Amino acid sequence: MPSAVAEHIRWGTVLLHSDERLADFEAERPRLLRLGYRMLGSVSEAEDILQEAWLRWATTAQSVDTPAAYLTRIVTRLCLDQLKSARVRRETYVGAWLPEPLMGATEEEEAIADDVTFTLMLAMERLSPLERAAFLLHDVFDMALTDVATTLGREPAAVRQLASRARKHVQHARPRFTVEAAEADRIARAFFTAARDGDTVALSALLTRDVEIHSDGGGKVIAFRNVVRGLERALRLFAGLRRKYTSAPTLLRTATINGLPGYISIDRGDVLQTTALDVRDGRIAAIYIVRNPDKLRHLEAAFGTDGHPQHGH
Repeated sequence: MPSAVAEHIRWGTVLLHSDERLADFEAERPRLLRLGYRMLGSVSEAEDILQEAWLRWATTAQSVDTPAAYLTRIVTRLCLDQLKSARVRRETYVGAWLPEPLMGATEEEEAIADDVTFTLMLAMERLSPLERAAFLLHDVFDMALTDVATTLGREPAAVRQLASRARKHVQHARPRFTVEAAEADRIARAFFTAARDGDTVALSALLTRDVEIHSDGGGKVIAFRNVVRGLERALRLFAGLRRKYTSAPTLLRTATINGLPGYISIDRGDVLQTTALDVRDGRIAAIYIVRNPDKLRHLEAAFGTDGHPQHGH
C-alpha cells in the first residue's frame, strides 16, 4: 500500500524540513494508525486522519521537540472531531454496527489488530469520545497522565476521572487470555461445521447459555437487524437457516480476526463475510459477523470478489 506521505509529496504539497519531517512521521505512522483505528473502528478513516495529520505536520513552521507527542495530539484531536460526525452516522446505521475486521493480512494490519477485539471495540462505543481517548492513550498506549492531559486539553485530575470511568465500562471486555492457535483453529472449524449443518447438539456444546450474535450488513446485504441473545434463540436461528437454504456456505480459511478465532467464508447467497468468535472458558460467548461489503474491500485484494485466493497471497 503506497504511503500517504509519499502521495502528498507527489501532489506537490509545500513541505517544511521535508526529509526530517518525513522520517519522523514514518517512524510514528504504525503507532498513529493503531491509535486511529482504535478510536474510529475503521482503517480507511484512520488513513484519512493520518493524511490530514501529515499535512499539518509537514507544513507547520512551529519548532517541535517531541514529534511523537505532537503527532499524537494532532491525530487524537482529529479523531475526536471525526467521532462527532461518526456518532450521528451510526444513529442512522441499518442494523448492528461492527468495526472493520482485521486479520493481519499485512504487517501493518497485524500490528493494528493485535489486541483490539470486537468485544473491546463495542464496549468502547459506549464511552464518550473523551473517555475513549483518555482510556486508549493512558491504558493502551501507556502515556503519562500529564501527557494525556496536554493532548486532550484537560487537567490531569479530569483525565484521571475520564480514564477511570472508561476502565470500569470496558473491564469485562478486555481479553483475559489468548486462545492457542491450534485450539482457535479447532473451535472455528467446529463452529463453522455445526452452524452450516444446523447441528443444534454440536452448537449447544460450543456456545454459552448467554451467547450473543452480532451481524453487520450495513443495509447493503441481508443480516440480522438486531443482536440475537441467548442459546435457545441462537439454536433456532441456525436450525432455521439450514432449513431455509439448500446450498451450503463455503469456508475459505480460518483466521485470527481482531485478536479472536474466526474464519472467512462465502455464504449461501455468495456474500463474502468474516466471523469472529469470542471464546471464554472454552465456549463461544459472542459471534461477530461482518457482511457489509464496504468493510470487506480490503479482503478482495487477498481473495478477489469471488472469494478465491489471488496470486501472491
